[in-house]
Amino acid sequence: MTLAEDNGPERGGDDMFAAEYVLGVLPADERQIASRRIDSETDFARLVDGWEDHLSPLAAAYPEIEPPASVKAAVDRRLFASTAAAPAEPRAGLWSSLAFWRGLAAAAVAALALYIAVPYVNPPAVQPQTRLVASLAADGSDVKYLAVYDAAHHDVSLSHVSGERASGKDFELWMIEGKNAPVSMGVIPSGATAHIVVSPAAQQKLAQGAVLAVSLEPPGGSPTGQPTGPVVAAGDLKSI
Repeated sequence: MTLAEDNGPERGGDDMFAAEYVLGVLPADERQIASRRIDSETDFARLVDGWEDHLSPLAAAYPEIEPPASVKAAVDRRLFASTAAAPAEPRAGLWSSLAFWRGLAAAAVAALALYIAVPYVNPPAVQPQTRLVASLAADGSDVKYLAVYDAAHHDVSLSHVSGERASGKDFELWMIEGKNAPVSMGVIPSGATAHIVVSPAAQQKLAQGAVLAVSLEPPGGSPTGQPTGPVVAAGDLKSI
């Protein structure tokens, strides 16, 4: 496989399927299939549990956030603006109860505050995707990675799913934007998880959804600034 070939993500079997379910990037129909398999297949349910444990550190830098009082009013305006002119029964009580919001689940409240209401209360000048994810795999290769680009922290987190590098070789991560030449993002450190800092020049391109690829290179990375070995895994960055 070369960088000129189709670098779309491959499914990669049940292990990758479970990881994508945990990350929340599966289409609705495939997510329903995964949910049914969790209920009926013990082995698949264990894979999902394992990936939840494996990927949970990615959220450690994001503490729970209590939404400001203005969030509820902004949500009401967005949901009920079309019926504002008609008489309506008072909506106080349950909606304004702090216990209700907390009981609804802290994760749901934080997601509502961060991803729905806050942009309407304080719209930023530019609202890039906060996180993008890619399943990196390729036909004929057992090397698989899960990559998460965190725009807020300017880094790519890599979870090594399977496949070993050849003796005396390194894996190198590349960014591919359209038909432009691949841009090296650095040698991937060995281990189950790794982080690669994204340069300012690459941040905007990644936020727009580039392709990530992994090639097999000499120790220390490509000596030419372009891939010299085979591409062993690749995939498109997509919104979580």
